[in-house]
Amino acid sequence: MNQAVATPALRTGEFVPLIALLISIVAFAIDGMLPALPAIGQELGVAHRNDVQFVVTAVFLGLSVGQFAFGPLSDRIGRKPAIHAGLILFMAGCLMSVFARTFEVMIVGRVLQGIGVSAPRVVTMALVRDQYEGRQMARLMSFAMSLFILVPTIAPALGQGIQWLAGWRAIFASFFGIAAVAFVWLAIRQPETLPARRRLPLSLRAIGGSVVEVLKIRTAFGYTLAAGMLFTPFLAYISSAQQIFQDVYETGAMFPFYFGSLALVIAGTSFVNGRLVLKYGMRRLSGMAIVAFTIASVVAWALTFALGGVPPFRLFMTYLLFVFVWTGLLFGNLSALAMEPLGHIAGIGATVVSSLPTLISVPLGAFVAYRFDGTLNSLTAAYALFGAAAFGAMRWAGGGSSPQPGRESRSRTA
Repeated sequence: MNQAVATPALRTGEFVPLIALLISIVAFAIDGMLPALPAIGQELGVAHRNDVQFVVTAVFLGLSVGQFAFGPLSDRIGRKPAIHAGLILFMAGCLMSVFARTFEVMIVGRVLQGIGVSAPRVVTMALVRDQYEGRQMARLMSFAMSLFILVPTIAPALGQGIQWLAGWRAIFASFFGIAAVAFVWLAIRQPETLPARRRLPLSLRAIGGSVVEVLKIRTAFGYTLAAGMLFTPFLAYISSAQQIFQDVYETGAMFPFYFGSLALVIAGTSFVNGRLVLKYGMRRLSGMAIVAFTIASVVAWALTFALGGVPPFRLFMTYLLFVFVWTGLLFGNLSALAMEPLGHIAGIGATVVSSLPTLISVPLGAFVAYRFDGTLNSLTAAYALFGAAAFGAMRWAGGGSSPQPGRESRSRTA
């Protein structure tokens, strides 16, 4: 494997955990709050029960906005300074939430957290793309994603434990500490991957031209669109998970366990994907996964409707376990497929590949979650419909010109 930068690269054994930590901050910021949502709503005077979901969706809103800034910024000033700036904003947002006395201030703090965490979320993808491409990039991202998705398995339990010990405000203090660790680790150990000679001017014209270029590349745009379709029901699930598990199925304090066990399935599959992708390729695995995902979701939608909107808990868990297996194969591969032709504009490319799915999924996923009425009809319908839409986008993207299926490049040449 050849490296694209002159400075010595971190060994994979340290690079993957660092990338996983950077991208997992957003998972901590979202999933760590789920058990505390009722307490936040009660203390801050939330009038409508579903309004407390905005504590979750506000982070995604900030993500969708911030990624458009930090991707181009990283092309101009370098990957590390851009990530550091985002982490500072994230920590400022955490402090706002710690001291919030109204729900409005809480939401502003959460949006700021989303804007800040968009930097590590999008720029780490460019940082990886600076050094790897093709199947090697998909393999590394799968390993990082497997560690990243382990976070939701512990974040709700961690948040619940912190809440029991010190109250829900202390959860935001823990987010601040995690971001501080990532800040120092990145500063000390990770070399800059974008040398000065490859940096691009920071101008609206240059940015706009690069964005248009990304959108004109059928492969990049198609797989990015598919990721947005896939993420929509997943965001709706995250936003309404606390209500589903604790209000509908009355799992009580076991909610973090059930939520975490499902996230562990995605993590395990993402790890396995890192090995399978070298043998079978990204397109073949993704195509198989989206077909199984969509068929299972259509069946689940029909069964949920036939059972009055609330299927037995074991049946619901079985469906989610099955569909999350295929989700684990899709998340890492779709991003790698979209980034494959964008090596020459990795920063802008990562911005579009990361932000466009968020822009698609935030309003649609929030709409689905806000329609929660004590049944699972809306959620299972969303999985079926958006799964079919993702399948269509992937079929369209597969007709792109470069690279051809089975010919993904294995490493980046200098």
